Amino acid sequence: MSAVLERGYAECARLTRAYGTTYYWGALLLPRARRRHVHAVYALCRLADDIVDAPGATLGDTSATRAGLADFRGRFAAALAGETHPGEEVLAAVAHTVETCGIDHECFDRFFDAMAMDLDTSSYETFDDLCGYMEGSAAVIGEMMLPVLEPLTPAAFGPARSLGLAFQLTNFLRDVGEDLDRGRVYIPQEDLRRFGVDIGSRTVDDAWRDLMRFEIARNRALYREAEPGIAMLPPASARCVGTAHQLYSAILGRIEARDFDVFTGRARVPLWRKATTALQAGW
Repeated sequence: MSAVLERGYAECARLTRAYGTTYYWGALLLPRARRRHVHAVYALCRLADDIVDAPGATLGDTSATRAGLADFRGRFAAALAGETHPGEEVLAAVAHTVETCGIDHECFDRFFDAMAMDLDTSSYETFDDLCGYMEGSAAVIGEMMLPVLEPLTPAAFGPARSLGLAFQLTNFLRDVGEDLDRGRVYIPQEDLRRFGVDIGSRTVDDAWRDLMRFEIARNRALYREAEPGIAMLPPASARCVGTAHQLYSAILGRIEARDFDVFTGRARVPLWRKATTALQAGW
């Protein structure tokens, strides 16, 4: 492997370890050649997400954010076309992963279109509307990861998409306060009205707790839909995905343990538990 790719994959691993610890610990259970591809897919999504989630990026005039996202998308397209530029080792590594694993380029069109939605849409009326957004921001991530994991049957496609949706819905429930700071609400408006919640007040009362119980039950149903897909993967991939499934779904329990307070801090699975779960799966 060239020095450019080595540096690119090393930076992808650093980004994953720093910002996507659940993915990082799960990927440790894969052979190194597969592990780096998980890091590469994560790094691309992380860097794009950082553009639209930067402080003030989607408040007021979004033209600078829109231009930044378009530039990043164009540079990634150039990397897929084989163009290499100094300082863009990460994009070179991601492009190498896409070609090596045979990830459909169309997945990235859906992904970047969803990222652009964050510049125009600050709330969603129904859960179906939210799923329209998550099609490109979450379900498609499952599709991207699937060739890396080398499924034993095409039937793994549906569960992979469900797991992507489950992961992102968990993020939305965990990050309600942070998203409010960005001017976004991902909990469907019809659910807020149904439970009588004024989300802008950031109040943890009985109405809020009932709403969160409802959303967490919906989230856990997605994890159950995804679970059969684990058995459709080869052993190392199954251990990787099983670990990520276990650790990410555990965030919901952490939210419950905080009495559903997602406004004054982030519900986290401790690092020691992530490490222990990965080690147990490896053994």
